[in-house]
Amino acid sequence: MVAQKNNSGINSEQLLSLAPQLLELLKGVQQVELQNVMLEIGDLEFFIPSSALAPLLTQPQVTPVLMQKPTELIRESYVPHITEFPGKIREVTLGATKSQGGSRSKTLTIGGATTPAYADRLHPPAHAPVFSLDVFDMTVSLPMVLRENVKEVMEDPAEWARMNVKKFGADMITIHLMSTDPLLKDASVKQAVKTVEDVLQAVDVPIMVGGCGDPKKDAAVFTAVAEMAHGERLLLNSVTLDMAEAKTLESVATAARDHDHVLLAFTGLELNSAKELNRRLYEFIPPEQIVMDLTTVALGYGLEYSFTIHERARYAALMGDLELAHPVISAATNAWAAREAWMKMPPEYGPRELRGPIWETVNALTLLLAGIDLFLMMHPAAVLTLKDVIHRLETKENPPVEQIHDWVSVRI
Repeated sequence: MVAQKNNSGINSEQLLSLAPQLLELLKGVQQVELQNVMLEIGDLEFFIPSSALAPLLTQPQVTPVLMQKPTELIRESYVPHITEFPGKIREVTLGATKSQGGSRSKTLTIGGATTPAYADRLHPPAHAPVFSLDVFDMTVSLPMVLRENVKEVMEDPAEWARMNVKKFGADMITIHLMSTDPLLKDASVKQAVKTVEDVLQAVDVPIMVGGCGDPKKDAAVFTAVAEMAHGERLLLNSVTLDMAEAKTLESVATAARDHDHVLLAFTGLELNSAKELNRRLYEFIPPEQIVMDLTTVALGYGLEYSFTIHERARYAALMGDLELAHPVISAATNAWAAREAWMKMPPEYGPRELRGPIWETVNALTLLLAGIDLFLMMHPAAVLTLKDVIHRLETKENPPVEQIHDWVSVRI
């Protein structure tokens, strides 16, 4: 609607009456230009015919692409991540054959690892772990499940050693000279030497000689045994920091060096102590004649802490710590220190005849995965179980495919 008069004085009513005439005059006109006109409009509605936009909306027709149905599964491959370590565990040889100056029928080499134990199939252990069965030079209190296997030979260390090798397949023998303890029988050095000599003659496998734990008595015994068994490459178990304080460490280390034996360096779950003891031994003996014992704790009494110490030592050695780059032993027999392994317990604990061997087996299996190179054990069933597990871990053959697919029904 026009709200005011134009310059000619014509009002809106007059303008509306002229509308038909104006429309008639505008027929055929393409463009109209208004001057000096002001419009007040409320709602403005435009009508555009749909045919005017049709050219803009026209698009080429696209034929939809249909997904093809898969005919086979996508082939995938797995490449394991392999970590290369700069360090290597030293190799130590136990025992000596006649051609090497000893009397053993074979030698045992431990160590040589370049990766954590069984971390991947591309780097299996350089040498399989070794198993040494225990023998004592005096009557000791043993759980019945252990005593039943050796009760006929407990009074004769040489026969006991022979049984462990012939019947139970021991790789080597540990003769514990318990009778030399000043607080027990206080057997003489001469008697101890005779016992070791008898065991050497009874079996032809490498020998480990265990002391009583007294730093002065052990030093005297080890020195005499080393001289008697010159060239046999015995493992003397063990030398400690207590020997350094008692000023007997040098005599034992020197005897081991001069008579070609190996020393077992024992410390109690403390890596700094292990490194310190090794540094002291380096002054007298080559590193290739040192094996470490970092202490094995029984299942239920701190086995997980023992595992941690052994694992830390192995990783440190593989990362280049030469003071820890030695083979390590584990006294899995310490499992029998746990009362639950042999005492009469409620029925849910199971029979003692099985519980004890299982306790020792679990102890050994746990530390096997931490990199143990040599196990001290007692029950034959535990030894057989460990050997079977190691064989399976080191077998490179892949299991049958159908067994993998049918894992739900696999009997373990």
